[in-house]
Amino acid sequence: MTNNDKTLVLGAGGITGIAWELGLLAGLAERGVDLGSADLVIGTSTGAVVGAQLLGGIDLYARYRNELEGVRGEKVGRIGLRNLVRIGLAGFRASDPTDARRRIGELALAARTETEAVRRKTVAAWLGGVDDWLDRRLRVTAVNAETGEFMVFDKGSGVDLVAAVAASYASPCVRPPSTIGDGRFIDSGLRSPSNADLAEGYERIVVLTPVEGGGDAMGSPVEEVAELRKQSQVVHVAPDSEARPQVGRSMPQMLKPARRAGAAKAGYAQAARVVDEIALVWSS
Repeated sequence: MTNNDKTLVLGAGGITGIAWELGLLAGLAERGVDLGSADLVIGTSTGAVVGAQLLGGIDLYARYRNELEGVRGEKVGRIGLRNLVRIGLAGFRASDPTDARRRIGELALAARTETEAVRRKTVAAWLGGVDDWLDRRLRVTAVNAETGEFMVFDKGSGVDLVAAVAASYASPCVRPPSTIGDGRFIDSGLRSPSNADLAEGYERIVVLTPVEGGGDAMGSPVEEVAELRKQSQVVHVAPDSEARPQVGRSMPQMLKPARRAGAAKAGYAQAARVVDEIALVWSS
């Protein structure tokens, strides 16, 4: 790495998080700030979807316009109150963060969801037919549902890209765990909504997080960014007061396809309000 190395961190946030991130990236690109030029892209959950799209060479503005179509017939992801309570209790009863993820993984493995094959088709469609790691710059995070172990997949891991992204975005009790080798993997947002600590050592870092805080057994984007700022130039962007009502404040809200268009527009508009701050770090 050199002092010019740049990292883009894309965090978790459901369907509206995807839309917000794409809108923000499109708006920044139109204003001359191309975050796709990053030397490293770290994707967590929805951020893994957007990161794979970004490095797969998508037309950002076309993808943003696609988000404005709103509901597109995909299976709606729902997490009921019962599952929310069970997941919360699993974390509360755990002895440490890894045990918390393992306990939540047990719930995810037992949950009734769409089939893994159906989910893979959806993820593959999101990636626009790109099913191979086209660039070593992408890192996709996930959690082993059986052990709670945190994993990072990249081109050198020998893992199928679609399976890795499906794992990263496998919200427990909402989407099916993704099979990779002999393991079953789920949403890496269980460790942290951003996993921004993986950007340690890079000089210039932009962190985009639809979710700002973390739970009792997971990392906090705000705290991770504070640590990174001790050694690096960092810009952290989350939905602001104008964008937050569109993106949503809870996971049930962020899983609703009907909110997609509003979240995308909010991200696109927010780009105008943060472009100067990001350009100062990204283009210096």
